[in-house]
Amino acid sequence: MSAPPADPVAERIAAGAFLLLDKPRGPSSHQVTAWARDLLGVERAGHAGTLDPNVSGLLWVGVGPALKLLPLVLELPKRYVGVVVLHGAVEARELEGALVEFTGPIYQTPPVRSAVRRERRVRTVHRLELVESEGTRRLIDVVADSGTYIRTLAVDLGEALGVGAHLEELRRTATGPFTEASAITLTELADAVAARAIGDPAPLLAALHPIEEVWREFPRIVVKESAASAIAHGAGLARGGIVGAPKGFAQGARVVLVRRSGELLATGIARVDAEEMRGSGHGWVVDQTRVFVDAERFPALWQEPAGPRRDAPGADVSR
Repeated sequence: MSAPPADPVAERIAAGAFLLLDKPRGPSSHQVTAWARDLLGVERAGHAGTLDPNVSGLLWVGVGPALKLLPLVLELPKRYVGVVVLHGAVEARELEGALVEFTGPIYQTPPVRSAVRRERRVRTVHRLELVESEGTRRLIDVVADSGTYIRTLAVDLGEALGVGAHLEELRRTATGPFTEASAITLTELADAVAARAIGDPAPLLAALHPIEEVWREFPRIVVKESAASAIAHGAGLARGGIVGAPKGFAQGARVVLVRRSGELLATGIARVDAEEMRGSGHGWVVDQTRVFVDAERFPALWQEPAGPRRDAPGADVSR
């Protein structure tokens, strides 16, 4: 008896996939995610980078193993275009100076209605440029760290100018290298689901982005098979387990650990910078790992009668 034909959409979801949705103004990010979950017919879905109901633009939704990678999406910078309304007249040179002043590291306190603790923190604004002006309205282009409150930025900008200001409209246009050009609407997702139902999975496959598209944006460390086994069982990475590592990342950076075959094993935090990691010596170089493979696929290669030590240096005892 021949095996049933493979379902490429089900295989993609089982491996982990992301939807890049163009969220409309009105519904919450949670509601849009729930609609996408129901359209796909999956039990769970999650989103990264909450957009307020009145904000539109790029919303990441993960399904399957991609749920574990949502924290990586949150680490990518975000790009927005927004309309700031000034409450008084401001000369062009004054506005230009204020935009420069608010470019770089800034202090922010989350707004009262925020879902996070209201603690002052530092966020970096990588770009803050004026696109055009009309009356008291200013269209701005912003690239900032994840977790930057653009509404708060607009208010602070108005206070610095001495006239006051508020954010009238906002749209997220990019997350890291992923732009709104790659996003689809909920209507387009529904159409893709309908096409799959009549035998054409291509539109839905195109909408379901493989998880590799996210983790390949982070420093990739190739590990030996012996190290892969330990990582699969929750350990960190020692320098001796490295086959190859890229240049240019700092201590504390998020990194991905992969086998020689290219399979993703885990993500983790670099305990040393790239230069030190690629040098000689011993010791743990990556910890706080989050594992993406089934440990049962990897035999324990260490000699320890009682089983792998869960309290070993670099081990993640929370798994």
